[in-house]
Amino acid sequence: MGPDAVSASVASSSLIYSMSTARLDEGRRHDYPHPRSFVDWGDLSDTKELARSAAAIAYDKKAEDIVLLDMRGLVDYTDHLVICTGRTPRQTKSIAEDLRSRLKSEHGVTPKRVEGQKEGDWILVDALDIVVHVFTPETRAFYRLDRLWRDAPRERFDGDGAPNGPVAISDEI
Repeated sequence: MGPDAVSASVASSSLIYSMSTARLDEGRRHDYPHPRSFVDWGDLSDTKELARSAAAIAYDKKAEDIVLLDMRGLVDYTDHLVICTGRTPRQTKSIAEDLRSRLKSEHGVTPKRVEGQKEGDWILVDALDIVVHVFTPETRAFYRLDRLWRDAPRERFDGDGAPNGPVAISDEI
């Protein structure tokens, strides 16, 4: 193989490599719709309102110590976390089931994933833009998500629907 053939082969390989990586980058960014684009959010223009609605649903089922964390700017997988406590695994299961059914019936949002429903100590309801964590008191004290995400702006929810402003982190959480 002569020098012209080698340089043509190298140039061809470089061109193919650059085209394939360009297509790969385009596919990641432009060709595939984001999973959130398939969700019908109805009139909810602000995911914070959806998080507050989830908090109200949990409150209706007697959840305690409800905290909303604004995760925008901290993580890419969700906008808000809602963390709440049920007294027993039976109550946490009831809270999670009501969240699933009412988010769908009232907001047209079907959670994409629910984990921990069988055990009931920690149930995660993933509705993409919001993620709700329903804990028993012991499990919440052990994992301490409130402390893990201490940099996130937060508000307590006490059932009146009005935000209660910033909440200081204490060692009790």
